[in-house]
Amino acid sequence: MRIGTPLTPGATRVMLLGAGELGKEVLIALQRLGVETIAVDRYPNAPGHQVAHRAHVVDMTDAAAIRAVVEAERPHFVVPEIEAIATDELARIEADGLATVIPTARATQLTMNREGIRRLVAETLGLPTSRYEFAESGGELRTSAARLGFPCIVKPVMSSSGKGQSVIAGPDDVDRAWEYAQSGGRVKRGRVIVEEMIRFDYEITLLTVRSLDDTGRNRTSYCEPVGHVQVRGDYVESWQPQAMSDVALARARDIARRVTDDLGGRGIFGVELFVKGDHVWFSEVSPRPHDTGMVTMATQAQSEFELHARAILGLPVNTALRTPGASAVVYGALDAKGITFEGVDGALRVPQTDLRLFGKPESFARRRMGVALAWGDDVGEARIRAKLCAAKVRPVAAGSPASEAPVPTA
Repeated sequence: MRIGTPLTPGATRVMLLGAGELGKEVLIALQRLGVETIAVDRYPNAPGHQVAHRAHVVDMTDAAAIRAVVEAERPHFVVPEIEAIATDELARIEADGLATVIPTARATQLTMNREGIRRLVAETLGLPTSRYEFAESGGELRTSAARLGFPCIVKPVMSSSGKGQSVIAGPDDVDRAWEYAQSGGRVKRGRVIVEEMIRFDYEITLLTVRSLDDTGRNRTSYCEPVGHVQVRGDYVESWQPQAMSDVALARARDIARRVTDDLGGRGIFGVELFVKGDHVWFSEVSPRPHDTGMVTMATQAQSEFELHARAILGLPVNTALRTPGASAVVYGALDAKGITFEGVDGALRVPQTDLRLFGKPESFARRRMGVALAWGDDVGEARIRAKLCAAKVRPVAAGSPASEAPVPTA
């Protein structure tokens, strides 16, 4: 493939729909390969807006707005980086030959809706998942939960990052869970999926890359499994590699290959799986870099963002692990705009650590504002360092009196 020079008529242009912290890293990886980048998000000054060649603020659930920005920019590739997108319009854009959608428009349609992807995996592909039902009212949710047994999990069929997800411990929790699912979903008064709770030992993200080999044919490769801790459906800590049996790893890779082969296209997929002993169950899949995969910025020869960029462009990929490592989330801790961070110097004095502050213009108490990265001789050592590094970063409101700390001098 030829890659042109940015900002010239021969440029290779890639548009990201979604320009948060994951999109920002993809944009940087693309720019290192000489690509002209366009970042689109729903609010101004999103992290990816700050590094792209051009930026647009667009309601990405508005089909007409999506088509208008694609027609104006004429990118070669359109890369969805979030789930709240008018995916039917992406399918029309792909069918009209306006741009190549990564990995495919069909993949974005299926994976943004938990019903579509669960039916594909369990009913069409016949792969192991938890038992599940769908409900469209509080009454239906009560019936499904009783059938599946308590405790069980309820999620909006259209949501992301744990929004609207909760555990139903018993019948008294049903009404609260229904209302929370409606407030957290992207479609108000929408359907929910009710899932049997699997008693797993741990859960992993298996980053799976579909790229081209030296003959131009599709090939699938895998990163080492990423273990993670989630709180209320949102990741707070991850590490790589997650130890697992050879049998479980082989089964995990087989599930990931079969799912991603069906979705097709090129790029990285975050396949989430539950593991108990040698048994593996499919949970979810994202056709894009995964938040738990930020650890790869410390652990791999090529991070998940570099792998995604290379796969999009049809370039060779390398999923080799360089060192065990871990990541830990830095939360906003307060609701404010334009916050500042103290303790960054102390955080980076923790041996073998690094830090990414995302530059989000507005903070919320539970909003992810940064991530600490660490590496070491083993995962345990790296996890301790990552959590210590993250804990030393203190978000404070802009204009607050500074804590007593050394002032850098020239």
